[in-house]
Amino acid sequence: MERTLVLIKPDAMQRGLAGEVISRLERRGLKIVAIRLLRVTKPLAKKHYGEHEGKPFFPGLVDYITSSPIIAAVFEGPDAIAATRQTMGATSPTEAAPGSIRADFGLQKGRNLTHASDSPASAKREIALFFGDAPPVAWPRDTDRWSFE
Repeated sequence: MERTLVLIKPDAMQRGLAGEVISRLERRGLKIVAIRLLRVTKPLAKKHYGEHEGKPFFPGLVDYITSSPIIAAVFEGPDAIAATRQTMGATSPTEAAPGSIRADFGLQKGRNLTHASDSPASAKREIALFFGDAPPVAWPRDTDRWSFE
């Protein structure tokens, strides 16, 4: 089974959309194996967005992600990374597929509600950043046999 990190960002939290995001991913068939509410610190934000350091939008990105509590969650399932990213939609909400989270609830790239890992390597790194030594919980879900072959 593949795992991915999902962040429910400040704009989704402030707009009361956390439950909607979690619900859509669960209804898709993905399983929560770790979840926490936290306020991202500036050092954590800089590590998480390190690939963008030096770009003009980096300071605003750090200020944004640290502006309000977020939810960090690990979802698990077959092709969890691709399924999560498809459910969320393209980074720019106006380019996202109809029915995706970003298309349904977003208008601007800078306020796109969620983050999801883009590769297995990113997922591993990001899960470690947000959950440290508290590993995700492996647990059997009775409905998995109805969702997965």
